[in-house]
Amino acid sequence: MPAAEVAAAVAQTPLFDKNMAVAITMGVGAIGPAIAIGMIAGKAMEAIGRNPDAAGRIQTPMVLTVAFAEAIAIYALVVSLILKFV
Repeated sequence: MPAAEVAAAVAQTPLFDKNMAVAITMGVGAIGPAIAIGMIAGKAMEAIGRNPDAAGRIQTPMVLTVAFAEAIAIYALVVSLILKFV
């Protein structure tokens, strides 16, 4: 392939395409919940370490909060799939 054809092909290639938008959306959408889940679990472990008898009362709200944080990542996945296929 001559250099002129390669240059023309590179010039026609978009710098920011749908796949890049999907990757950025999923990446940014997963970072927030990952940080939140880590903080939730860390604080729960601190609380259980201070008061081991309250582990049952701490664990239930922790699991519920982790589920809510994980839902944000699922929303990012849905948006990414919409961007990819629509």
